Amino acid sequence: MWSSMESFSSSTFPPWIFDIWCLHIPVMDRTPFEDLVRLVERTVKSESSRSPNRPIYLVGESFGGCLALAVAARNPTADLMLILVNPATSLSKSQLRPLLPLLPVLEAMPEQLHVGFPYILGLVAGDPFRMMMATIEKGLPLQQTVVELSENLAATLPSLSVVADILPRESLPWKLQILKSAASFANSRIHAIKAETLILASGKDQLLPSLEEAERLYHLLPTCQIRKFNDSGHALLMEGGVDLVTIIKGAGFYRRTRKIDYVSDFMPPTPSEFKQVYDSWYRLVDIALSPVMLSTLDDGKIVRGLAGIPQKGPVVLVGYHMLLGLELGPLFNRFLYEKNILLRGMAHPLMFGKNWERSLLDYSSFDLYRIMGGVPVSPSNFYKLLSQNSHVLLYPGGVREALHRKGEEYKLFWPLQSEFVRMAARFGATIIPFGVIGEDDILNLIIDYDDFLKIPFVKSLIEEINDGRVRRLRDEINGEVAKEDIYFPGVLPKLPGRFYFLFGKPIDTQARTEELQDRERAHELYIHVKSEVERNIAYLKEKREKDPYRTFLSRLIYQAIHGSATEVPTFEV
Repeated sequence: MWSSMESFSSSTFPPWIFDIWCLHIPVMDRTPFEDLVRLVERTVKSESSRSPNRPIYLVGESFGGCLALAVAARNPTADLMLILVNPATSLSKSQLRPLLPLLPVLEAMPEQLHVGFPYILGLVAGDPFRMMMATIEKGLPLQQTVVELSENLAATLPSLSVVADILPRESLPWKLQILKSAASFANSRIHAIKAETLILASGKDQLLPSLEEAERLYHLLPTCQIRKFNDSGHALLMEGGVDLVTIIKGAGFYRRTRKIDYVSDFMPPTPSEFKQVYDSWYRLVDIALSPVMLSTLDDGKIVRGLAGIPQKGPVVLVGYHMLLGLELGPLFNRFLYEKNILLRGMAHPLMFGKNWERSLLDYSSFDLYRIMGGVPVSPSNFYKLLSQNSHVLLYPGGVREALHRKGEEYKLFWPLQSEFVRMAARFGATIIPFGVIGEDDILNLIIDYDDFLKIPFVKSLIEEINDGRVRRLRDEINGEVAKEDIYFPGVLPKLPGRFYFLFGKPIDTQARTEELQDRERAHELYIHVKSEVERNIAYLKEKREKDPYRTFLSRLIYQAIHGSATEVPTFEV
């Protein structure tokens, strides 16, 4: 449900994601704020009784943010999800504050002065440059781009000059008055709000101090997330490149029932979403590293490409986790482009912890993982993915492997006992062990976990981050793999070398389902999978020494001669 001063196109939400309701307040409408709250409240209660197991989303922009908060405060037991876009709860600190004491004067304002109102609208209209860039980024032919820019400009400028004719003189004082009432009402009842909240805050909001207000509300609301848009203006949702559904999915804020389920609630990325992820995550890696993908056919032959990967699931890809998960970008990209397979990565729960993300410099650091189908690692989620015939990406070494210490590159930190074989066999899944190398050709690990523990204030910070804020996955397991403290290693980049992947011979468990339910048999296969991963890593380390295009400069020269889109050769397999 939308709560906003203006109507909004329902095309933002595909119909299979949300049923859209929009609150429209006509220009001449003078309904008091509390009556508007009751109007929305009646609709919420009606929809809740009709579909009691479905959450109701209240999306409020500016004034609508106050309205959404007011409804949530009056209905603390309702299953509401609030999305507040630059909420006007900060009205007392806004650019409109000097006008509030002058409301009686504005009501008596002469008609001749009313023409100044378009300037106020200009504060709300958003960032024209970003709107223009959105047109350019569509990649249309030059002539069509010029035409569209001209049409948009022609449509925008007159609207500012005629707005005084559209809105009666008394509309401005009324809108300011109801905005004042809305902000006061919402702020006085924030303590009663129980709903989950996602705040979208613009960094260049000329009307409201939205970034500052987002931080204030975060500390007042019980379950709250923030997403910042530093280059956007007040009318965030009108700007090009802002897709509300993508934001909701990335924040892990979409659910169909009372409790989020990252498997059943997942919606595959749209082409535009994948392009966004590729441009911000994969493209640079592809260009700089020119990853080599090798796979093994059923007869044991190694070939370049992913021909050895079964198209049909369930498939479990089990492998080595490079430092900081550097291999994830090329993996997701190549599987999607070459095989049209979306990998479902089993990730540490910290990537889905909405409170823990506040410890990060960028709150949206893990949004891309969620958009691309990552799920918190757990037996139940593994079971659900296998039951959906998914291609599951699994790292037994987990955090300990991805945040390894100096001199530990390409060393596996797996539990002593199998954690996945029996479950995979239950579904007859194909297990594919894989190795990957290249981290030592792209980064130098300068400061690791052990180094940081020698620095008192850094040690205290690491202990604070990990003290109860990161759920332990393996409390019952001893040894190195159980050391799951989260930290961010100090690294220095190198002139990039190359990434190499080798997917081993597929292991079919279909005919061994009963046999592999025996713990000893399952453990034997587990040890075999681990040894295959180590063998793949050793093979790649030996072979890359014979790659004439291992260095960045050699690849650059090759593509300068043969074209940038040409695949760079590698060693003979």
